[in-house]
Amino acid sequence: MKIRNLDLSDNPINAEHRALGLPPVEDDISHPSRHPVLRVAVWAVSFLLVAVVAFLATRLFNGMHQATGWELITQTLTGDAFWKAVAVGLLAQTVDGALGMAYGITSASFLLATGSTPAVASASVHIAEVFTTGVSGIAHVKLGNVNRSLFLRLLIPGMLGASLGAWTVSSVDAAIIKPFISVYLFLMGLYIVSKIFRTIQVRKEAPRHVAKLGLLGGYVDAVGGGGWGPVVTTTLVGTGQDPRTTIGSVNLAEFFLTFISASVFAMLIDETPWPTVAGLVVGGLFAAPFAAYLTKHLHTKSLLGIVGSVIALISAYNLYRALY
Repeated sequence: MKIRNLDLSDNPINAEHRALGLPPVEDDISHPSRHPVLRVAVWAVSFLLVAVVAFLATRLFNGMHQATGWELITQTLTGDAFWKAVAVGLLAQTVDGALGMAYGITSASFLLATGSTPAVASASVHIAEVFTTGVSGIAHVKLGNVNRSLFLRLLIPGMLGASLGAWTVSSVDAAIIKPFISVYLFLMGLYIVSKIFRTIQVRKEAPRHVAKLGLLGGYVDAVGGGGWGPVVTTTLVGTGQDPRTTIGSVNLAEFFLTFISASVFAMLIDETPWPTVAGLVVGGLFAAPFAAYLTKHLHTKSLLGIVGSVIALISAYNLYRALY
């Protein structure tokens, strides 16, 4: 016999149950963030974020560089790569804040246009995203937006796909893979535009083929520098899944696959693009007001059309440059 852990507080769900003559809900339902699996996930995210900060600080001030840590910071702040990345991060985070997706795709498209290789572009995006996805994932858990079953079904396949994608883009010659990445980003831009014409009906049944979707999403995200949200979130929501818990679950899983991608990139590429990473992070910090402004003053369909068109056009330009 199952021992039920009931939530006896006076919450809105229990009020509805009393009106219908039903027993109180279990605590895991009214407070999903208290579930052991999600507690472990939150502690894992927190620990890994602290570990990343400590690792970066150690790398910067370990005395193994020709310049001191403060000199490296000065060089970064006065370099072109940093300020280009600040502009890209500002734009990408504005788009992501207004649409809830497309940070990676927007960043990768612009970084490729400024001359970055696919490996450097994707590595920069994923290392920067470790921080944003970590904070976002914890917030979704605390707000009760995570479906632990969906999160677990996405987690391992997504991490595996991200590892394979990071290895692929780091091992294949940039001149060979860049046209394919540009085509992928071009198609993703068109896919974002296509969302204007879609109507979603929410379903109650569990989604199918989640593991395969997670594997595909993780792979293309690492290869193209982005795509986990547009591929996984839009597919699940587009098939009728609850948007709130889908977005929360996908965001929490995204931290772990982003961390895996960033780790693989750090091991495989010769020079970690720290100025670009720093620029993306700094640019993203100042994007919230612009995202709020766009969300308030632009219709969502208009924003989807603008962002998708810009990504498609930049990717077409990158493809032209790669082929001619």
